[in-house]
Amino acid sequence: MSATIRTVLGDIAPESLGVCNAHDHLFIRSPQLRGQELDDADAALHELNSFAALGGQAVAQWTPWGLGQRLEDLPELSRQSGVHLIAATGLHQAKHYVPAQLANVYDDLADLFIHQLTATPVRAGFIKVAGAFHHLDAHTRHVLAAAAAAHHATGAPLGVHLEGGTAALAVLDELTTTHGVPPERVILGHLHRFPDSAIHRQVAATGAFVGFEGPSRAHHATDWRLIDNIAALVDSGHTDRILLGGDTVTVSARSTADGPGMPYLLDTLRPRIEREFGSDTATAVFITNPARAFSTQWSTQ
Repeated sequence: MSATIRTVLGDIAPESLGVCNAHDHLFIRSPQLRGQELDDADAALHELNSFAALGGQAVAQWTPWGLGQRLEDLPELSRQSGVHLIAATGLHQAKHYVPAQLANVYDDLADLFIHQLTATPVRAGFIKVAGAFHHLDAHTRHVLAAAAAAHHATGAPLGVHLEGGTAALAVLDELTTTHGVPPERVILGHLHRFPDSAIHRQVAATGAFVGFEGPSRAHHATDWRLIDNIAALVDSGHTDRILLGGDTVTVSARSTADGPGMPYLLDTLRPRIEREFGSDTATAVFITNPARAFSTQWSTQ
């Protein structure tokens, strides 16, 4: 059975994915982001169209269960924009939910994830989970265990929100050593927020994918460190592990507001990477690596 990528319009061959924004949000709602909710389908379409106009062909939508995924709206956005969309299931940190929201699902998370990956009318294509700041708390361990079980049942890739880019090695060890998830099925996101190149190289050496997002916000590492971090991975032979995303998580971050939104990846970062590292590296980061990171041999249809 060949590996495929599960998009909201169905499974596709990895080579069909194209230029990919590997970490972003079209819709998201959280108590931590009151007043900045992404819940406007027209604004989401504008963002996708702006990305597509620059050659963008795919977006991984990292909003998990319970945070306003709006899975039912994604197929039409994909059709109208011509952009492949890969949706997430999974669960974020507990602070992003009210307790009552989790009460009926917390003990059955693996089943919930499997259902969204295999049985809903619009299917998710990967599982999004989250670490805690510099450690693994009880919630993180519980969700990682459920995500690993869902991975073993379906083959789905896992994407990890690392709080402040921290606890990367602890999260990776929990998934791979404790729960037996192959490292090449794991994407560790937000590592740019903790710009320690030694840790990035350790992660890449395991076979896991190193996720950087830009542009910077005030609480993230600055953009010049992004190029340094990419250089460290390229120089150590780990170009094939690098992923880049926009992580547009608030209304004000969109190109229709203060921006620069999704277009920044292709009108600013891609030319910079081509100048610094060459076209082969840009192709790996934006095309080849995402196609491998999000593809899998699905064991449950």
